[in-house]
Amino acid sequence: MQIGLKLWSDNERYFDEAKRLYNKKFYDYIELYVVPGTFDKYINAWKRLDVPYIIHAPHFAHGLNPAKEEDHEASLIKAKEALRFKTELNAKYIIFHPGINGIIENTVKFFKMINDSDILVENKPYYALNDSKICNGNNPEEIRVIMKNAKVGFCFDIGHAIAAANVYKKDIYEFVDAFMKLEPKMCHLSDGKVDSVFDQHLNFGCGNYDFKKIISYVRTTEAVTIETDKNDKKLLKDYEKDVFFLRELL
Repeated sequence: MQIGLKLWSDNERYFDEAKRLYNKKFYDYIELYVVPGTFDKYINAWKRLDVPYIIHAPHFAHGLNPAKEEDHEASLIKAKEALRFKTELNAKYIIFHPGINGIIENTVKFFKMINDSDILVENKPYYALNDSKICNGNNPEEIRVIMKNAKVGFCFDIGHAIAAANVYKKDIYEFVDAFMKLEPKMCHLSDGKVDSVFDQHLNFGCGNYDFKKIISYVRTTEAVTIETDKNDKKLLKDYEKDVFFLRELL
């Protein structure tokens, strides 16, 4: 199983650290979140790093919302830039969120418009950053519908599933089991509060997730991206600690 480092496409401050940690075999690939409008400025720098990539398309906070048909035109422009990153960096997958405050049928329609065989849809918590916005793809059935009708794969965010389970008042591990039946290609992993309805992306050990149990799910996927806080503007010491934590469990 491969371990991934999550960075944003404008994170030039981490270029040197990313190369250092790759050379020291701390990670196997970079999952690069595409900030809209960054391709021309940063693509050559990411290519020079010469590491494997997975691309994460922009999400609702950056104006990409598959859940609403009236947002599709603007969202498609941002999706196409993310696909340029995917092509130039020879990335294996491109991950999309299903959108916010809309319907699953619109999400399916949007993914069909993109028509890329390497799309992975990521499950979301029930609530976005507050309880006024509801995320598409917050339960296994919605993800199953998207996968089946849009012919896409699945990226499983375990923290998102735990947060959603708490809203639905479901046993969190039964909820996780239901997602695992969809055979995710990869996982996103962070720590958090096991009874919270919001995901928090805490560094490992800063929350109270049962990682001895969670690791049994992670093992069955191709890759896991560590999606935790980075508190230093230049160094990735927090990430190094999280890698040590994960490898000890593995």
